[in-house]
Amino acid sequence: MSGALLIIVLGAPGAGKTTLARQLAAELDLPLLVRDDFKEILFDTLGWSDRPWSRKLGLASARLLYYALETFLAAGHSLVVESNFRNEYDAEHFAALQRRHGCRTVQVLCEAEPKVLLQRFRGRAGSGERHPGHVDHVLVADFAQVCRGGCWEALAIDGPVIRVDMNDLEAIDTAGIAGTIRALAEGGRGQGARDKE
Repeated sequence: MSGALLIIVLGAPGAGKTTLARQLAAELDLPLLVRDDFKEILFDTLGWSDRPWSRKLGLASARLLYYALETFLAAGHSLVVESNFRNEYDAEHFAALQRRHGCRTVQVLCEAEPKVLLQRFRGRAGSGERHPGHVDHVLVADFAQVCRGGCWEALAIDGPVIRVDMNDLEAIDTAGIAGTIRALAEGGRGQGARDKE
């Protein structure tokens, strides 16, 4: 049993979770795994084209991400991981990691109003800043529908949840969130899921 701490940063696309995850990893001096980083390496290596290909490489990037998580946790290393994780796809993977490695988890759930998420998604789709392999420009309509459903929730796994209001990215208190994570890591062994404002 490693007893490592796994910080899971999750939420809808456009919530600002990658930026927050990078800041938290730096603040906590921990390694960071970002699923989109794996996906973009695959795009650059194998090429990119359309939405089905993006989905295929998305599945491959998820497998690579979980392989990397296994490697870190088996060695007893704490780390931060970020993606738009969903219960139906990812909860059992994380529960299995908890069982196999005895790792503690803290979820950082990035939340924003649907209109804010959609505005950011549209903005980045047209900005040219994201890798074109993500084909964001063809996903805007679908994302608008999914966003209205509000389907990004904390994963149904053991461990505390920190909910972060991401509507105003300039107002995010990264140091404060990191402090909460440290406090939970020191006193949170064996505690069930709970929410922090």
